[in-house]
Amino acid sequence: MTFHAWQWCLAALGALLVGVSKTGVTGLSLIFVSIFAAIMPARRSTGLVLPLLMLGDIVAVLSYRSHAQWRHVWRLLPWAGAGVVIGYFALGRMNEPQARFAIGSIVVGLAVLYIVRRMRPGGDQEEHAPWFAPVIGILAGFTTLVANAAGPLTVIYMLAMRLPKMKYMGTTAVFFLLLNLFKLPFMVGLGLITRQSLAVSIVLAPAVLAGTWLGKWLLGWINQRAFEAIILALALLAGASDVYLTARSWLR
Repeated sequence: MTFHAWQWCLAALGALLVGVSKTGVTGLSLIFVSIFAAIMPARRSTGLVLPLLMLGDIVAVLSYRSHAQWRHVWRLLPWAGAGVVIGYFALGRMNEPQARFAIGSIVVGLAVLYIVRRMRPGGDQEEHAPWFAPVIGILAGFTTLVANAAGPLTVIYMLAMRLPKMKYMGTTAVFFLLLNLFKLPFMVGLGLITRQSLAVSIVLAPAVLAGTWLGKWLLGWINQRAFEAIILALALLAGASDVYLTARSWLR
């Protein structure tokens, strides 16, 4: 796997944003997934990105583990594991545009549902319905295997639980580290992680570490209300972008 100089620059930027997303501004997956998909086939890029995500997860867990709310991790993780298995079998039956359109539609729909319910009296209680965690978990597991894009879905769940900023970061850090560890053998089995892709991931690791430092610095400057607004806006943008780009390609 060889890159030109401009591709290495873009890859380093993508790796930096991976780190920022893990310790500071979550929901940046739209940007770094798009960057890596621009310099190599999108499906192969998921195998390159996963070790970078796991490195960021480790730093985030070391930084925020004391804030983790384990009850939310255990509510989501078994269902997310089931979603990974579903995604493993579905990956060969769905092409990438179909998968991205489905993921984008789901994210936008859930984000709109979240906003509408927050505006209704008593809407907070509806988010604790028995179906909520299983649906989010399965969809998050499916999307993380297909496109490393579970972040926007997890944003919807964590916002619905009304977690303070630091508890949000701690809970998502633990959840994604465990989910990505579970996902790793499936990615290897699909041939998406190879010695060549791993070598590139190792070269990009310092950029991820730099991003985690930058993310922690940014988090200290963002208050709770701004934090919630930013991550929800990024989730909506990610979903809407997938829907728009896929629909435009189909209409050509």
